[in-house]
Amino acid sequence: MKKRALALVLSMAMAACVTACGDSSSTADTEKTSGSSSQAQSESAADSKEGESKADRETIYQVSLLQGLTLGDYNGSVSVKELKQKGDTGIGTFEGVNGELIMVDGTVYRAKSDGSIETAPDDETIPFANVTFFDSDEKQDISGVSSIADLKKLLDEKVEKLGRNQFYMVRVDGTFKKMHARSELKQEKPYKPLAEALKTDQREFSWDNIEGTVVALYCPQYMEDLNAAGWHLHFVSKDKKYGGHVLELDVDKAELKIDCTQGFNMQLPDTEMFTTLDLTKDQSEDIKKVETKD
Repeated sequence: MKKRALALVLSMAMAACVTACGDSSSTADTEKTSGSSSQAQSESAADSKEGESKADRETIYQVSLLQGLTLGDYNGSVSVKELKQKGDTGIGTFEGVNGELIMVDGTVYRAKSDGSIETAPDDETIPFANVTFFDSDEKQDISGVSSIADLKKLLDEKVEKLGRNQFYMVRVDGTFKKMHARSELKQEKPYKPLAEALKTDQREFSWDNIEGTVVALYCPQYMEDLNAAGWHLHFVSKDKKYGGHVLELDVDKAELKIDCTQGFNMQLPDTEMFTTLDLTKDQSEDIKKVETKD
């Protein structure tokens, strides 16, 4: 029986005002006074609940550390059902690194080792993921973005304008002249480190003139010991037949939508393997290997 997971919350609350990152509305003052009526108290409680709901939508929820995954901790600690309570858009993987996870519009998809897509069952468990409730703060029509490097350059320009020390979840919905992605074979215990596993068990696929959605996560540089700093992209086709971790792409025409997020909540697995991992080890080279084509 799994032990109850620990929750680690890093608070990065911003001032309650309209910022370049989106609308952060202030919550109502719920402090009661002796002259308050029951109606006023009810209204205050409702406003407070609404404020909590808005705060939840401005949070990136992360399951474990990417560094734990790269060391070979593929043990799931959160179910798909639980993950869907934390967001409707995101990326990740499944227990045993059994495919790439893409969450779009509240549905969790698995890109299998052959590049095909299936809907993940609610009882499937997840060792690593990042999700949020997607609210578009900025959008733009794009075309002629001929490589993943060019897309990242465009996204980096957005980050420089909006603020490099915040989190961003991005959707790119449109037609791609080319999409090159990967997934991997499910791993069996005892688990090998991810870079070692991908040497033999990574599978790559390419599709031409395909419609679909790229989901991209940006983590600030200070997150490099908890995740991969910079951009991480996954793809699912519009017909929900194909997808994976994006290695290369060529955008024909698409709509780019950006959700800037100020909050971060990380839930750590309380498992024997996780508690014994040496997370002080520099894994930057291994992370680069598993995140990029080269």
